[in-house]
Amino acid sequence: MHQRDHRFRTFGTRAGIIVTALWACCLLSVMVRAEDSPQPVIGNDLDRGFSGLYNLDFAGAQEDFSAWQRLHPDDPMGPVSEAAGFLFSEFDRLGVLESQFYENDAVFEGRPKLTPDPALRQHFQQAIGRAEILAHSRLAKDRKDRDALFALTLSSGLEADYAALIEKRNMASLHYAKAASASAQELLAVCPDCYDALLATGFSKYIIGSMAAPVRWILRMGGMSADKRGGIADLETTAEHGHYLAPLARILLAIAYVREKDNSRALQLLTGLRSEFPANTLFPREIAHLRDAPQR
Repeated sequence: MHQRDHRFRTFGTRAGIIVTALWACCLLSVMVRAEDSPQPVIGNDLDRGFSGLYNLDFAGAQEDFSAWQRLHPDDPMGPVSEAAGFLFSEFDRLGVLESQFYENDAVFEGRPKLTPDPALRQHFQQAIGRAEILAHSRLAKDRKDRDALFALTLSSGLEADYAALIEKRNMASLHYAKAASASAQELLAVCPDCYDALLATGFSKYIIGSMAAPVRWILRMGGMSADKRGGIADLETTAEHGHYLAPLARILLAIAYVREKDNSRALQLLTGLRSEFPANTLFPREIAHLRDAPQR
């Protein structure tokens, strides 16, 4: 019995590590503004904040998010975007944003525990708390409130990021990741064409589908799907039709292609992202890394 419990904890911890790769990218989700038409609407504080974050302008983004919250005090997207800004700036400071971080599971598992900025952590947690209070208040009036469900998806994903990649609390991160997936499923149930939510399900299905059979079984018992091809299809749908998350879906597809040893397709996606977001220095670094990598 002791040996069985040890195996379960080992598989469960490894599952938490791998699934967290999804939410390590989820922080980018609130930084991406994929327009639905060739004539994008610009000038909105929230949109400018997203663009600023994705172009690594953290201070400017936080100014825009603060302006949005002053005008829309009941909108949970304001504080959850603020939380993403805090976390993204901390990740950038600590150097954990490069996509090769996810090329293989051993590297991810061996990542060090980092030393966070305590003041930033407090600001992050306060912003998450405000977002969740506002979201639950709106859901108490309307269980189908799309913005509230989306904000809860993002807040849980951001907490999974912090727990895994800064505090190295893998099982806690898995708990938050499952909560984010549950909120995403609720959103899809009331809004089938809210394609952004497919990103959460898509990369999770792909990663879990890539894992060893015992780990897949444990996660299926917990209600999580394992389907590599289905996961890729979900990501492709978000990449084509998503609102906030289309560029993020392209990032995750690039990661999936690298894991599948298809560097050429990954390079194609990253080259497009570099052109779309020229101020982001992460994409050129990743492109150089892939070009220098041995052909496989």
